[in-house]
Amino acid sequence: DAEKFSRWAETVPYTARNPLFHWTHLELARYFGFTGLLNPGSAAAVYQQCSERLQEPAFSTQGLLARMQVQLVCTTDDPADDLAHHQAHAASGAGPRMLPAFRPDKALQIHDSGTWAAYLARLGEAAGTDIRTFQDLTDALRRRAEWFHAMGCRLSDHGLERMPDGACSDQAAAQAMEQALQGQPPQPEAAETFQTTLLYHLCLLYHELGWVQQFHLGAMRNANTRMRSLLGPDTGFDSIGDFRQGLPLARFLDRLDRGDRLARTILYNLNPADNAVFASMAGNFQDGRTPGKIQWGAAWWFLDQQDGIRAQLDMLSNLGLLSRFIGMLTDSRSFLSFPRHEYFRRILCDTLGAEAERGELPDDLDWLGGIVQAVCYGNAQAWFGPAD
Repeated sequence: DAEKFSRWAETVPYTARNPLFHWTHLELARYFGFTGLLNPGSAAAVYQQCSERLQEPAFSTQGLLARMQVQLVCTTDDPADDLAHHQAHAASGAGPRMLPAFRPDKALQIHDSGTWAAYLARLGEAAGTDIRTFQDLTDALRRRAEWFHAMGCRLSDHGLERMPDGACSDQAAAQAMEQALQGQPPQPEAAETFQTTLLYHLCLLYHELGWVQQFHLGAMRNANTRMRSLLGPDTGFDSIGDFRQGLPLARFLDRLDRGDRLARTILYNLNPADNAVFASMAGNFQDGRTPGKIQWGAAWWFLDQQDGIRAQLDMLSNLGLLSRFIGMLTDSRSFLSFPRHEYFRRILCDTLGAEAERGELPDDLDWLGGIVQAVCYGNAQAWFGPAD
């Protein structure tokens, strides 16, 4: 640990103007009271200071969450996960609530038939059934979703290059699945039909359960074959993808909306070139009943930095309603990462404050402060609702 910290301290000065520079120093300041520059000269003292503080009860995981006034943590969980840690945490009564979020990406990955078949066996074991047909698969996912719901889950999430845009046909999906289970990867068109159909069934289920569905679209993953072979998938060799987004997304959402079975939805894009597409797409499917029912989500991943956050806020303000925005989301895995929300709040306040100074918005602190409070807390609280 000490060596890793030392190496990071050597790296930090080179990250000037990168969000890693900002996040590192915000975390050191907010949790540990260190306001200097982390570099090789300060590394040993900072490491000692932080190590000592981490032994204090207030610096336990629960202590850190309390310090940041965290009320709820949502994890990302595969449908095959047993959620044992959620059960244990709920039984302990400690700290803020922790709820699962349903992430069934692996169930859609039929193009990798060998890995996919092994995953179906694990999913079937969790659901208490053998998965041999498309109906078996949808039944198993329903069972797992109902179990997640009983554990407080009210969110689903999907990470996709783009929305699948094949035909929606149970029969064609069943044929593609039968072929894949026989060890024959289906043709791209058949695989897309399977993905479209299964995702459609899942989205109908989310609407039935009253869940929120999230779609993170546009990542080009595992671009470096050599490093994937060396380190495995999802180890840092991903980038922004330039996939076609608008038409497939519109078709998929419209298919659900035609029957008035489109759940509350958050759309996240990774390519900033798609900002206007996503901001305007959200407006196509508002229903007049749920304020801000379709949300264009916060700047995500590569866009989670000053320019990306400002661009998202500006486009949302121009093509939608900033006042209805449910605000910042971070998918960091660290319990020290909550200053990223402060980072967002500072940029939001700076944006509104600068416009008030220029006379573009009223210089009314109570009114502007109300917008900030709504975007950073109140809107999300009302929009997601209680997990009863």
